[in-house]
Amino acid sequence: MSEAPYRYTAAVADEIERRWQQRWDEDGTFYADNPVGELRGEVESLEQAVSASAAGSAEAAEKMYIMDMFPYPSGAGLHVGHPLGYIATDVVARHQRMMGKNVLYTMGYDAFGLPAEQYAVQTGTHPRTTTESNVANMRRQLHRLGLSHDSRRSLATTDPAFVKWTQWIFLRIFDSWYDPEAPNADGVTGRARPIAELRDELRAGTVDPFALADRQSIDLPTAWSDRSPADVSAASDAEISQLADAFRLTYISETPVNWCPGLGTVLANEEVTAEGRSERGNFPVFTRRLRQWNMRITAFADRLIDDLDRVDWPESIRSMQRNWIGRSHGAQITFPTAGVATDPNASFDVFTTRADTLFGATFCVLSPEHGLLQDPAALPAQWPAETKDDWTGGAATPREAVEAYRARAAALGEDERTADDREKTGVFTGLVATNPMDGRELPVFTADYVLTGYGTGAIMAVPAEDVRDHAFATKFDLPIIRTVRPPADFEGGAWTGEGEKINSANADLDLDGLDKDEAKARATQYASDKGFGRARTTYRLRDWLFSRQRYWGEPFPVVYDPENPEVPIPLPESMLPLDLPEVADFSPKTFDPQDADTEPQTPLSRATEWATVELDLGEGLKTYHRETNTMPQWAGSSWYHLRYIDPTEDDVLVRRENEEYWLGAREDGGVGGVDLYVGGVEHAVLHLLYARFWHKVLFDRGDVSSQEPFHRLFNQGYIQAYAYTDSRGVYVPAEEVVAEADGTFTYQGESVTQEYGKMGKSLKNAVAPDDMYEEYGADTLRVYEMSMGPLDLSRPWETRAVVGSQRFLQRLWRLVVDEESGDLTVSDEPADLATQQATHRAIDGVSRDMAQMHFNTAIAKLIELVNHLTKVGAAPREAVEPLVLMVSPLAPHLAEELWSRLGHDESISRVSYPVADPALVKADMVTCVVQVKGKVRHKIEVDPEISEADLEARVMAEQRVQEVLEGQTVRKVIVRAPKIVNIVV
Repeated sequence: MSEAPYRYTAAVADEIERRWQQRWDEDGTFYADNPVGELRGEVESLEQAVSASAAGSAEAAEKMYIMDMFPYPSGAGLHVGHPLGYIATDVVARHQRMMGKNVLYTMGYDAFGLPAEQYAVQTGTHPRTTTESNVANMRRQLHRLGLSHDSRRSLATTDPAFVKWTQWIFLRIFDSWYDPEAPNADGVTGRARPIAELRDELRAGTVDPFALADRQSIDLPTAWSDRSPADVSAASDAEISQLADAFRLTYISETPVNWCPGLGTVLANEEVTAEGRSERGNFPVFTRRLRQWNMRITAFADRLIDDLDRVDWPESIRSMQRNWIGRSHGAQITFPTAGVATDPNASFDVFTTRADTLFGATFCVLSPEHGLLQDPAALPAQWPAETKDDWTGGAATPREAVEAYRARAAALGEDERTADDREKTGVFTGLVATNPMDGRELPVFTADYVLTGYGTGAIMAVPAEDVRDHAFATKFDLPIIRTVRPPADFEGGAWTGEGEKINSANADLDLDGLDKDEAKARATQYASDKGFGRARTTYRLRDWLFSRQRYWGEPFPVVYDPENPEVPIPLPESMLPLDLPEVADFSPKTFDPQDADTEPQTPLSRATEWATVELDLGEGLKTYHRETNTMPQWAGSSWYHLRYIDPTEDDVLVRRENEEYWLGAREDGGVGGVDLYVGGVEHAVLHLLYARFWHKVLFDRGDVSSQEPFHRLFNQGYIQAYAYTDSRGVYVPAEEVVAEADGTFTYQGESVTQEYGKMGKSLKNAVAPDDMYEEYGADTLRVYEMSMGPLDLSRPWETRAVVGSQRFLQRLWRLVVDEESGDLTVSDEPADLATQQATHRAIDGVSRDMAQMHFNTAIAKLIELVNHLTKVGAAPREAVEPLVLMVSPLAPHLAEELWSRLGHDESISRVSYPVADPALVKADMVTCVVQVKGKVRHKIEVDPEISEADLEARVMAEQRVQEVLEGQTVRKVIVRAPKIVNIVV
């Protein structure tokens, strides 16, 4: 049987989709208007936009800013799992345009980073060449999907115009310090200020640099280590500048870093797996101290936590950020330390949330990376008397024991080191600390369960009230002193619950009998009064390591004077962007993956003509050295939401009027930001935290009006698919696997094992969208992905199920187009009441689903309406046109074609979305059940909007009810209008 000549097939869909995409491009259908500048449209100012919107003016539509987390343009291109979120945001964007809004919606590409560089190393092709090719391919795939992007605003982070402003923001942060006492917006205290203002404050004596450094855990220059606030006023301008430089939000320091010899680069904590290996390449990662760029994100820790309550984000994501920042209130206690060969007055600090348990501290533990352990010569040359054999790790001296242990710890991941079920390990350092609360001597160990990134990298161990400390004390035969009374039925071990204080008194302080809160307060105050401690708040968050030993990244816009090589000199804006040099070898020098003692050698250091340059920076022509590290990939993604607003602007970061219009707060006390940001949960900490930090600095410096970059966040689920492994455990191409009749699976005649996982290249189970376009069309793919289930949940891909969505669109097509003749089939006769009701109930339900991004249930309602109209015969226009309008955000090409065939000249993209008639939405009558003594005794038909009082009166007047109640006393009538009335007798 031959195909009907005008049937909606994949070939017809292909022709329709390409034709409408070309028209959209030519007409600029999805362009969004800015208030000012090159992309200015009808909106002339923010004030006009707000007032016009409030008045319902068509001249200045209400705005809607929608973003996806932009993709990395890999050579493999997209698979059908990637567009899930992109289709969803496009559906929202199209729906919001039909609601009359001015919608900013576009797509960029996060194009710097390690994958392109690694590919360049392997092939000898310049990373820019491969990146631009990958961007072009991905842009083609997304365009073919029919995404309604404003193409004028599309970008890549590698574009020179984008790099210029990435470098400018870096210099803006470099030019800033954080004043924790400065008033800010909405009652917030603390903001970033220009570094020149700090110099003025230091000169005027209005800022105590020592107190400020202590509060922000900043190490002052060595020259200021033994000076006091009184010395500041007499300091020279050069000394003041040096002192101020220590407070910059972007700074260089000797930093404990994650050094990966196998990649030849330093990695951020987030780029290291729980097993202590590189996310890229799976190489071992070691902790080293190297001279690196950092960003002082820790200064913003409180605001980053507190402002989470002011954004519309999933609570799970907010919780992840709170936990990552890890704010803890407690006390910092100083422990004097004997045995340090290089410093007889040595000490170390610990942070504790329970200063009241100091009386129970019986030993101390330093992380293997702690500063006291960096120099082997600082440790005792011999074991102290009475050192237990189990404490030595089998080494002849403390120095040997600590060095061997540090080497072992460096090869372990953080999660492995802190796992609760892992046996505790450690060695005695030969050092002895003094418990400042009661003068007892405490042995000092090093153990890998203490991390340098938490608190101070040192702990006072209270084994009676801490599970890990108890396990360590038990293994190494250390004393256990209880300071909290456990319950009578407690069977032993560490008691971590509540209880009155015991064994907690000295000559000047008695905490016995107190509860936890009062004991903590008294102990902290005592430590402060005696000078060995103070109240303090600490954070798990560490400063952002911002250096990468790579080629394919943004160059740092700084140089160094050979006469003063430690001080970075910022380039003027006129010299931006600073472009990467052309090099023959893109790779950082890699080393034996196990050789932790190697040093980074960057690709840019080999570009000698670029790295050494003559510049006039105000002192005449001089020779300078450039920074040869590059920025991390996170730099570009931290601000691209701003570039979308003003992609052609070259004079300022973003025009104030445009930023206020698109990102400004719409209510008092609001933080502003993108109206809808959609992406994966994997970016909950990294990208989102970094972007919030950059945005807050720009807000403090007056560059933006919004306090947060993203107001509403939505995390879509994943598309998963079956994958198959052979007898070696190697993945085989899923599309070549054969399902056998007996339920087993084979690949090239050999048995394979089926499993289920995230779709992707590594599992060889990816399905290319290009294949779906060819076989079904883009609209069918869109409808299928949106109908698979709730958007925030992961869902299984099943290619064979796609045909169901195609059949739905074919039924819709047949309501308008005769498959044999191609003629219009709709009727201009009025719809009957049942059809009117079905249509308006669909409009009502679909509108509510669209507002909640419940696209799967919206599609289900559209299918019901199509099925109803199919049974009617010649479907009435008054039902078909609203149906096509509702389908438009989901299957836009087909909707455009049907709208045109229905006789309309304009694009459907900005036609008003249908509105339901309330009179046609409500049900005609509903059945009310009447119960007497819990049994159904009667049923009546009532108006669905009947009040409880009217329903009770109606029921009690029914003859059948009176017959049932005859001779009985009614105690109570329970009414649940309109469905049930329960009479209690």
